[in-house]
Amino acid sequence: MTPTQAPALRRVAAAALVGTTIEFYDFFLYGTAAALVFGRVFFPGLGTTGSLLAAFSVYAVAFLARPVGAVLFGHYGDRLGRKTTLVGSLLLMGVSTALVGLLPGYGAWGIWAPVLLVVLRFGQGIGLGGEWGGAALLLAEHAPAGRRGRYGGYLQLGPCAGFFLANAVFLALSEGLSREAFLAWGWRVPFLASAVLVAFGLFVRLKVAESPLFAGQPDRPRVPVLELLRGHGRAVLLGGASIMVGYTVFYLTTTYALAHATADLGLAGGLVLGALLTGVVVKAGTVWLSAGWGDRYGRRLTLLVSTAVLALWSLALFPLLETARPALVAGALVCSMAVLGLHFGPIASYLPELFPTRLRYTGVALSYNLGGVVGGATAPLVATRLTAAYGTAVPVGWYAAGMGVLSLLALRALPETRGRDLAAVRPGSLAVEGG
Repeated sequence: MTPTQAPALRRVAAAALVGTTIEFYDFFLYGTAAALVFGRVFFPGLGTTGSLLAAFSVYAVAFLARPVGAVLFGHYGDRLGRKTTLVGSLLLMGVSTALVGLLPGYGAWGIWAPVLLVVLRFGQGIGLGGEWGGAALLLAEHAPAGRRGRYGGYLQLGPCAGFFLANAVFLALSEGLSREAFLAWGWRVPFLASAVLVAFGLFVRLKVAESPLFAGQPDRPRVPVLELLRGHGRAVLLGGASIMVGYTVFYLTTTYALAHATADLGLAGGLVLGALLTGVVVKAGTVWLSAGWGDRYGRRLTLLVSTAVLALWSLALFPLLETARPALVAGALVCSMAVLGLHFGPIASYLPELFPTRLRYTGVALSYNLGGVVGGATAPLVATRLTAAYGTAVPVGWYAAGMGVLSLLALRALPETRGRDLAAVRPGSLAVEGG
């Protein structure tokens, strides 16, 4: 890498980190609010389990919207460019999030309040559906092959930072305000603050250069998603399946565990949020480690090992939570986040290496978000029903471990991609030119 290349790559890494931090801050806000307040604000009268299921159902709407966002923003990202498309995804997410903060509750607007909440949550999902894939491409297509995993690690720190910010703000407000004030207006502050963060993110992102691989690719697809599914449908499905266990365990550890620990086990919300904040700091460290391991040992190998560990850990997580002992619960949540970091570290370099340049935005975005639909959208709902049916959350661990087995099978069917020349990925296969 020449001295003139290094500053440009650092700007790309900073833009990816800042933009993804803001997008995931916005996205994670809803998960925390769903666990703590949205059942009471938007779904009163349904009972404890009913209101929680309703809040989690709206929560799942964004995951269903994410493949739509992947196709929409992937279309323009593969035709017009990565940079312009990422500006649009950030704006959509920011506007949707800020409007949630202004939305009256059920007591003021009746049924229209939850209806509009669904619409805005759908907008969040579309925005995030186009964000991660484009940001991953900017880094992957700028970085040298031997350090692609390391630079992909910068992107994967964004969700950690976004999660930390979202939960830290909620923790400060929930602990600093009375319960009445928090339910009345305090929960709205983090959503409204998104407008300021998005303005900063746009300032950073607009200074980034377009991807050199995209700029040098004159052949632009007319309808990227159709060409992708015809020639790379297997890679899309296997790529999504390979990461769905990470989504499953992440949202069980965060959104579901927060609701279960506070509503069913009687633990203080501050204790659980504090443990999750500690855990996400540890997760950032393990993300950084495994991103580097992907460069050294291979993306697929790192993912195979981390996925197996994640599946085994799932069997221990929920029995530890069920003890309702604060020290054990906090330790379990921190350990879970640490293992999740090992899984997520190599993904930002692995998925871009599976698709050719002319279809890469759509391919990466769609596979990443399909994994989110199967893993993230359903996990809190399935966990809530399993706990209600069996009177314990222990069966939830077996559900998560089963998802881990499916991810392992998908990884076994995918190739190793370390050192792959992104310009040489062949249309219509998982191989490369000359490979």
